[in-house]
Amino acid sequence: MLAEANYSGMSGASGATPLVSARGISKHFVLHETLLARYLAGAKDRAVRAVDGVSLDVYPGETLSLVGESGCGKSTLGRTIVGLYEPTSGQVMFDGRPLSGPDALPRASLRRQAQIIFQNPYSSLNPRHTVRQILGVALAARGVPTRERGAETIALLRRVGLSVEHIDRYPHQFSGGQRQRIGVARALATRPRFVVADEPLSSLDVSVQAQIINLLQELQEDLGLAYLFITHDLRVVYHISHRVAVMYLGQVVEVAPTDELFENPLHPYTQALLSAIPSIERHRRRRRIILDGTVPTPIDPPLGCRFHPRCPRRAHRCEEDPPELEQVAEGPGSRSHLVRCHLAASH
Repeated sequence: MLAEANYSGMSGASGATPLVSARGISKHFVLHETLLARYLAGAKDRAVRAVDGVSLDVYPGETLSLVGESGCGKSTLGRTIVGLYEPTSGQVMFDGRPLSGPDALPRASLRRQAQIIFQNPYSSLNPRHTVRQILGVALAARGVPTRERGAETIALLRRVGLSVEHIDRYPHQFSGGQRQRIGVARALATRPRFVVADEPLSSLDVSVQAQIINLLQELQEDLGLAYLFITHDLRVVYHISHRVAVMYLGQVVEVAPTDELFENPLHPYTQALLSAIPSIERHRRRRRIILDGTVPTPIDPPLGCRFHPRCPRRAHRCEEDPPELEQVAEGPGSRSHLVRCHLAASH
């Protein structure tokens, strides 16, 4: 059974300094096209605007879930925050220090303090390495002497619910859930303070998903970890998150405490996402909102509000004037409700 989020234990709720801050982060991928395609596009290489001007904070000890449709930029944002991608523009701060510039946090220090759990446990582990070797690389990055790595590896395996007998096995000898536990152990090996969990449940059976979620919550409680939890499963989000950020076409459109977002969603896109959650409780059922059309291409996003071509409430202003992410309800510390919508006040 998944435990619901405990707001009283969230450091960010008391106004603590963010552990991770992203300010105006953009990540564009240039398309190196054929001469004909460049001619038709005006002799310029086009770019996929995967992330476009995102700002958000993650506080010590909290879980901030990042949700949205496939292709909205969630994983790209997570990888940019932990330094796997260099941002096209903007700045990421970790514990008050920038990740670029003359005063940048050294990369080795970032790799120890910020880790990522990848989506696919079948492709994220080196098939030619045993568990001992996989975890040994991470322990070496932390500076653990060779003679101590065996004991550290055994301790990590026990920490994630595996046994000593697994230490010299290869990834193909494990189930999907066990492989994801190895991925969690690898992330823990550097003793991080912040972990990006990039859709860590999507390739697992439902029963195994619950086990991994419970493991992540136990580790957070014991170690004080902060998570950026990337997912499209809003039922999981409700149970594990302190706050939720909703992304659409490269931008964050709403951020709120979990209970506030589920009870009072303000952005039309968030309302549509929540309306799709099935419920057996009649009083909790929402009227299903079916959006028109398809998600526009991030190569050429719409002018004005990016959601306006599909928005059931769009006004003329939405087609021309891009809205800012603004506070609409004040909460203690990090718990303010933010929304990127001209019509939020009329909700």
